[in-house]
Amino acid sequence: MSREKIIRRVAKPAVFVLCLGPVFWFAWLAVSGGLGANPIEATNRYFGDWGLRFLLVALAVTPLREMLGLSVVARFRRMIGLYTFFYIFLHLTSYVALDQFFDLAAIWSDIVKRNFITVGMISFAMLVPLAVTSTKGWMKRLGGKVWQRLHRLVYAAGILGVVHFYMMVKADVREPLIYAAVLGALLAWRIFRRIKRKAAGRRNAHPANS
Repeated sequence: MSREKIIRRVAKPAVFVLCLGPVFWFAWLAVSGGLGANPIEATNRYFGDWGLRFLLVALAVTPLREMLGLSVVARFRRMIGLYTFFYIFLHLTSYVALDQFFDLAAIWSDIVKRNFITVGMISFAMLVPLAVTSTKGWMKRLGGKVWQRLHRLVYAAGILGVVHFYMMVKADVREPLIYAAVLGALLAWRIFRRIKRKAAGRRNAHPANS
């Protein structure tokens, strides 16, 4: 079996099932009474945590590929990105359905009055067009450069997601600070890479001055 077939028939299904792991674990917690005294809050927090984790994993794909030479990981970036949206959508759905019981007036009041919910909603809104345009067809329709610029919204969505988590946690902020540190490192790597590439481009444009 060729490498391409192994990736398509074995690796991708395996990663797909692995990414569903948090759903299976949540189902076990739900049926075994593992969600604690406040299962609605635990559900909302659980899916929000996994949404942020998947977002960080998606952002880690490019550094892993370039620093470790693991080019194969890029084949799973789109899948991981869609799972990011999936878990954040479940996080939002648990708030709308379980916490607010689809009370649109109460939800709107929360969005307007509670800053951490405002920030969270903005972050989610940024991810919607990224999920919609994640296919190769949309990449062709928009053009590579436009598509890349649009998908840089993930950086802002990630920052707002971490801020949302930090604002939501009222006492122990260690966990959101860990997420912030990881996100900061991933963004700093991208900034450094861009600066390095621009410097290399200037040297190539003016070789006599180097």
